[in-house]
Amino acid sequence: MDLVLDAQRMIMGNFVDKPDAQKLAKGAIDGMLESLDDPYAEYISADDAADFEKSMTGSFSGIGCQIDSKDGWLYVVSPLEDSPAFNAGIIAGDRITAVDGKTTQNVSVDKCIKMITGPEGTPVKVDIQRAGQDMPFTLHRAKIISKSVRGFQRLPDGSGHWNHLIDPETKTAYIRMSQFTPTAPHEMLEALDQAAAAAGVAPDKLGGLILDLRYNPGGLMDAAIEIVDMFIDEGRIMSTKGRNTPEVVYNAEKSANTPQYPIAILVNGNSASASEIVSGSLSENLAKSGRVVVIGTRTYGKGLVQTVANLPHDPRASIKFTAQRYYLPGEKGIQRIDGATEWGVDPSPGFFMPLTDVETTAWLLKRRDWDVLLKDGKSLPPGMEPVPALADQHWADPTWIESASKDRQLAGALKSIESKITTGQWLKLNDEPNEHGHILMAELKKIESSNKFLARQLIHNEKRLEALESVAASGKPKKKIPDFWPDTLDLTGGLVEVRDKDGHIIADLKITGPNLERLLAYADVENQKKDDTTAAAAKPPEEKPKQ
Repeated sequence: MDLVLDAQRMIMGNFVDKPDAQKLAKGAIDGMLESLDDPYAEYISADDAADFEKSMTGSFSGIGCQIDSKDGWLYVVSPLEDSPAFNAGIIAGDRITAVDGKTTQNVSVDKCIKMITGPEGTPVKVDIQRAGQDMPFTLHRAKIISKSVRGFQRLPDGSGHWNHLIDPETKTAYIRMSQFTPTAPHEMLEALDQAAAAAGVAPDKLGGLILDLRYNPGGLMDAAIEIVDMFIDEGRIMSTKGRNTPEVVYNAEKSANTPQYPIAILVNGNSASASEIVSGSLSENLAKSGRVVVIGTRTYGKGLVQTVANLPHDPRASIKFTAQRYYLPGEKGIQRIDGATEWGVDPSPGFFMPLTDVETTAWLLKRRDWDVLLKDGKSLPPGMEPVPALADQHWADPTWIESASKDRQLAGALKSIESKITTGQWLKLNDEPNEHGHILMAELKKIESSNKFLARQLIHNEKRLEALESVAASGKPKKKIPDFWPDTLDLTGGLVEVRDKDGHIIADLKITGPNLERLLAYADVENQKKDDTTAAAAKPPEEKPKQ
């Protein structure tokens, strides 16, 4: 690294302005990490260490509420259970106008978070505006542990805690895990205890479990291993291998009360890393017994293990980079590699359940609104749909789940696990024989759609850039977007004939949608029929040799 030191000394000694040594160091580290072509490598400075620790552990010191910015003001999205904000009566929809006398208007969310958080036990004054009334609160910051385990509805006791017994008749539990934090295994056990107590049985005597890992990006590998170990008595959970580290194998430890009930695991393309360890390892270990099915779509494909190492010259700072790959019990690597046709964890045969974009949006909006923690029967803030009364919620009914919560995958999981509990057989959710091919096709269509959007956006940006440069240079307005044919004319199903400069036909293209004119407006084409464009566009062809 002598070359780096040479460059640093030369810049520090001779640059026209005095350089910032810390910025030079950060730039050098960022450059080295970028050259690794490792998307998970990053430099965590001393200033960012607290935020990184918070993201990894879900623990911080503050008042305990989710916040967001809207119209230049800070709003409470939802208080967190067992938090100073919830206990003091702060509710969803409250506008936070000031913190310790400093306004939050037009202040970034990150800066507001730094204003609100602080050492545990210290006071903070929060000015709230609710329904036109100003309400000052003085709260004492506390250690907040953001829970990673959630249920399907809040308990009716006003505590804000979750209900995990989704079907009392079959004694089926439901656990949704948002991240694998250090407390995730303990939270999992608490959730199972709650469900078992509600069902009137011991935790290992539940009828079944639906484990929802959709949109779970992963987290700590140790937490994932511990959770897998809860459900299997023997066998390999996973293994890791690195360039400078020997293979490490993680095996299950035998337990006297390992549950034997069936487990349905929900995953999608945003289930990654530790989520793939849990779903993949349980699927492989319990394949022979038929106790587990994986439902949904193929997972993300992140089979890499990161190391976080402190820097000796500044122990508060650290770097994170990939040091190992992990492998499932059958030595299967799940890392997604360009050109590969297999990665991640696939749904079990007969349980491939893709959702359309419309279905996904409807389900996520419902879940967002119903996750809000309410106190004393308060209604949701404007813009959010009210949660049905508990008497009107029928979570043991898959039909109601699909229609009311818009979650077709959860409804399918409940139907299937109920069949397993009552008949001993999983109810398959599709009869698609070429499941793997359809997974690839769904991925292909997603990428193609993304490419088309990016291509259109790139053309638009380039033309917009040219127009702005022209206006900036000449002061003249930008060129009017051309209009090739009437906006009411739908050409879907028609043909485009492309000729070279000599008049030779080189392509016949079928028009498959209504956006052709919009795309041509930003393409390198111009209208040749300038006398009567509209009439020419609407005139039927004289010949129809291709029909």
